Amino acid sequence: MKGSTRAALAGAALCFLAAGCAGPDAFGGSRASVEAWAAARGFRAETIQANGFALFALLRGEGAAAILTVYIEGDGAPWPSAFRPPRDPTPLRPLALALAARDPAPAAAYLGRPCQYLDDERRKGCDAAWWSGRRFSPEAVSAMDEAVTWLKARAGAQRVRLIGHSGGGVIAALLAMRRDDVAGLATVAAPLSLGEWTAAHGLTPLEQALDPLTRAGTLPAGAVHFAGAGDAVVPPSIVGAFVRRRGGRLEVIAGFDHDCCWARDWPVLLQRAGLEEKAP
Repeated sequence: MKGSTRAALAGAALCFLAAGCAGPDAFGGSRASVEAWAAARGFRAETIQANGFALFALLRGEGAAAILTVYIEGDGAPWPSAFRPPRDPTPLRPLALALAARDPAPAAAYLGRPCQYLDDERRKGCDAAWWSGRRFSPEAVSAMDEAVTWLKARAGAQRVRLIGHSGGGVIAALLAMRRDDVAGLATVAAPLSLGEWTAAHGLTPLEQALDPLTRAGTLPAGAVHFAGAGDAVVPPSIVGAFVRRRGGRLEVIAGFDHDCCWARDWPVLLQRAGLEEKAP
């Protein structure tokens, strides 16, 4: 198998290997449906221009708190096959948004990934590499970093908490290592040891990916990394390898997999992580 094909398989694995990526309780799939769902829960939509990308974001509670909690989306729509990425990476069910909606913090934001939530015309200018082989590249991470800074300023906050699901957890960890304003970090079912994760699935390493396991930088004290005991996509051992090298606390949750049942139990898990911030 050619290296480029195997690298593409690595791009597919987070969703193609997970039966739950496009679960029956899907509420996403388009910007309009997500905006409507989020508006009913107090979020307003924003478009952030960052490092050449138009990133979709949702913000709740402008000026409400000194700390903004930012939820970072995963890698998006499932791949139709192991060899072909989706035409549109917009998530069918944005789990990170479901977590944000259940967070009682007075100020919370949701941040999509490059090329998600674009209409057909705008997506023509967004290469599929940005949601496959280059989704953890320096350019993509820099764009997400700029967007977090923009959201923090818009919310009137001084510091941020970063929370990410799956590939969004990889981004959250990478951002936490490069920023000096991170008050807390939690990842959910995130392949934080990218090299070990691709090796475990027999895949070629992702093109130009920044691997949190080997990146320089310090994580905030008290970082928590959740893993589902039944997660075949990102087994707890992959998360555990990161924790052993980089610190933080590993929380393996019995009965959970890559997608189930994080949103259902999120308020309890926030308390468990010590990241709960109740609205005044």
